[in-house]
Amino acid sequence: MTMRFSGRTTTTTALAFLVAGGLAHGADDVQALEQRLRVVERQLEIQQEAAAEAAKKTPVVSAGEKGFAVKSPDGAYELKLRALTQFDGRFFPDDKGANRDSLQFRRIRPTLEGSLGQLIGFRLTPEFAGDSASVVDAYADFRFDSAATVRVGKVKGPVGLERLQGGGVTTFIERGFPTELVPNRELGVQLQGALLDNTLTYALGWFNGAADGRDAPASDADNNKELEGRIFLEPFRNTPGFFQGLGFGIAGTDGRKDSGGTADTGTNAKPQYRTPGQNRFFKYDDSVLAAGDQTRWSPQLYFYRNSFGLLAEYVESRQRLAKGPVEDDISNTAWQVAASYVLTGESASYRGIGTPKDAFVPGGAGWGAFEVAARYGVLDVDNAAFDRGFASINSQASEARSWTLGVNWYLTANAKLALNYSLTTFDGGAAGGSDRSDEKALFTRAQISF
Repeated sequence: MTMRFSGRTTTTTALAFLVAGGLAHGADDVQALEQRLRVVERQLEIQQEAAAEAAKKTPVVSAGEKGFAVKSPDGAYELKLRALTQFDGRFFPDDKGANRDSLQFRRIRPTLEGSLGQLIGFRLTPEFAGDSASVVDAYADFRFDSAATVRVGKVKGPVGLERLQGGGVTTFIERGFPTELVPNRELGVQLQGALLDNTLTYALGWFNGAADGRDAPASDADNNKELEGRIFLEPFRNTPGFFQGLGFGIAGTDGRKDSGGTADTGTNAKPQYRTPGQNRFFKYDDSVLAAGDQTRWSPQLYFYRNSFGLLAEYVESRQRLAKGPVEDDISNTAWQVAASYVLTGESASYRGIGTPKDAFVPGGAGWGAFEVAARYGVLDVDNAAFDRGFASINSQASEARSWTLGVNWYLTANAKLALNYSLTTFDGGAAGGSDRSDEKALFTRAQISF
């Protein structure tokens, strides 16, 4: 049989073979491309897995207005660096040289604090202001629960309301008279926590015991210990309204101090009281001994509403003293009321005003925040201290009363300038039982903190 093909048939057949071959080749290219895409996708997955694994091991570093921090990726381990530096001027006009004008560093305090897992927190704050270095805070927190944390080491005593404020957020350059009657820093152990959705806080500590207004000594002077506690309630803390910033509570101490039968000329067991200008206006005779129980109690409150702040506290310190065969319980008291107002509209609080709305910028783009404040306080020494011969009215004042006016300029969250003026008057303290000369003091402060 003879077969014949036309030209058109031949051409069509050839094209069919070419197309079939092209499709087959195209299919191979698609398969190769898909294979390459799968390889690239896997490589990206491997890179992402490696990056995620590296992130688990890479510390998180941060820096801001609240300091510098390094923490583990899960946040369980953290180290923070913070600092407070205050350079003060203290001037006494019209005192005829009785008190020395001075420029000085009031505080130079770097702080290391952080967490060692969820259980343990810590804080270490040395003090480099003054002629020698010391340790201000050094403690560890065992955070069993927000309602039950055990703090061990050197800590602030839990009594004074203004005393418990941080040194960088107090409204006035120097604290008021009630701080002179409460323990400053203590050595011991303290249970503390927050209850009822943080509306009630408490602290209960067992300490070596410090004299009024002073730190506890590095080693205990006797075998006695002191129980100190505080309960503070903010009933409307979580309820927006007029009373949201109201807080009130009571604090106290119960302990014993003994001078060991020898004259105690230091401050470990007996108090001595200072003016806002940090000048001593009362001390007991050197021959007076601490000879028994000492108790303190302190009702206290604050109220903050928008730009307005109010802080008030009262302290009574009662201590058994002896001079030779004469013994008696001496009750000294102090109180203060302080009010403040932020002129630029920032919210006032117990922990300071925070960040100004318009931080100061050279050239006038922002001026920071301005605050004005006023305070009145009284410290009264028990008349029995003079009647029993524990102190002489010819050299020690029986009462001090002080007005303080202040202006604070918060340039930024980290910089503050302050100006205070105080007038303190006295009963007694001069020859013949006459009144000691008034103390007129002007204070300035430049503060950097983070």
